[in-house]
Amino acid sequence: MLQTIHFIDRFTTWVGRSFAWLILLMAFGMGYEVLSRYLFTAPTAWAYDMSYILYGTLFMVGGAYTLSRNAHVRGDFLYRLWKPRTQAIVELILYFLFFFPGVLALVFAGASYAARSWRYMEVSSFSPAGIPIFHFKTMLVVGGALLLIQGVAQVLRCIVCIRSGEWPPDVNDVTELEDQLLEQGYQEDLNTPNTGVSNR
Repeated sequence: MLQTIHFIDRFTTWVGRSFAWLILLMAFGMGYEVLSRYLFTAPTAWAYDMSYILYGTLFMVGGAYTLSRNAHVRGDFLYRLWKPRTQAIVELILYFLFFFPGVLALVFAGASYAARSWRYMEVSSFSPAGIPIFHFKTMLVVGGALLLIQGVAQVLRCIVCIRSGEWPPDVNDVTELEDQLLEQGYQEDLNTPNTGVSNR
């Protein structure tokens, strides 16, 4: 089970890191647009389309990577107080009640939406460049499929935690700054001798 979790996590991490390069492409494109518009008074016809297509693709495809890093927004003021086994039980229930039905709806509705767009080779109606967007709408299905795959890993992670009482280790990857600071503060507390006087 752990091998399956780590395989899916590594795959999702690879996809997330690969698509993260779209940020640079978007930054260069928008930088060019600003220079062209304000320095040469020659705005481009494709900058707006490029920005929402690249950002939308990054948003959709990056969802699974974000889920694997446990970085989605969570109202965890109660969650963080629970024992790992309780956290896992609640998460497992919520995955089947909300996550999988929502993501499956996204995949099926997105597939219908994308298929219709591919049938008439849809182009953007928001710019004079007429940029094709049928491939962009396919990202709804791709992003949803990636979320489903990562959701399986999360369910397996919950099952392991319910059995063992501890969350299985994550794939070694980047860490949120908040987590680094909390860990650093925790280590400093461990290394500071207890003199009975608080320095805070």
